Amino acid sequence: MTILDHKIDFAVVLSVTKANPNGDPLNGNRPRQNYDGHGEISDVALKRKIRNRLQDMGESIFVQSNDKRVDGYTSLRERAQANPELNQKNLSNDEYATIACKEWIDVRSFGQVFAFKGKGKGGGISVGVRGPVSIHTATSVDPIDITSMQITKSVNSEPNEKRGSDTMGMKHRVDFGVYVFYGSINTQLAEKTGFTKDDAEKIKKSLVTLFENDASAARPDGSMEVHRVFWWEHNSKLGQYSSGKVHRSLQVRSKVEDPKTFDDYEVTLENLEGLKVEEINGL
Repeated sequence: MTILDHKIDFAVVLSVTKANPNGDPLNGNRPRQNYDGHGEISDVALKRKIRNRLQDMGESIFVQSNDKRVDGYTSLRERAQANPELNQKNLSNDEYATIACKEWIDVRSFGQVFAFKGKGKGGGISVGVRGPVSIHTATSVDPIDITSMQITKSVNSEPNEKRGSDTMGMKHRVDFGVYVFYGSINTQLAEKTGFTKDDAEKIKKSLVTLFENDASAARPDGSMEVHRVFWWEHNSKLGQYSSGKVHRSLQVRSKVEDPKTFDDYEVTLENLEGLKVEEINGL
């Protein structure tokens, strides 16, 4: 496999329709908003979806979600301990990181902290890996409107239970919003983790299919959609332009006062001399 030898920047334009893209547990699970009223999707939530898509492709994932766990391990410690190479005696931190990066694509992409307490097999470990793939928080182009509805439980959880006021709850959704998030792939860190050109192609594919197999009560099928993926590949390790300048070359603006669909938005891209961009439509 060829280690990635040139910088990559990317951007994703997506829409949310009557869904909760990323609930805030500290705010009653309402969709996340910044102080200006713009919606947000955390980078952690986006990485979770990318991991899930990579796992759908058959890739080995270290940080698996409980509902997509395929190996039976219920903790990161157990998953790490199950790898015989990681349980060799007298491994240095660098050797431990190299083995973990080779085994799991999400470790060599996003990095990982291996911190396990205790003595014995797999114990007393404190190893940090910095990954080359960085992702920003997704932010809506315009302030979002949030609709909240009260819901009730229609069945009893226990025998002879009587439904009361405590069976009521709230459900929140974004009526409509267009969000944009950006990311970059750093070649210096790619060399350290063994991140390859093939890995970069898999990340790109996962961005296009970000919300496939991701339906839930909060995000029904079709309620979250990737419309555009922009993929800039520089011709050097440092890159012809800074990531900030590349990301600013993409502009997404509403064409009407009260946008209701993605067609109410205009996506424009400034040409950066010598830097080619691949524009991919969503599925």
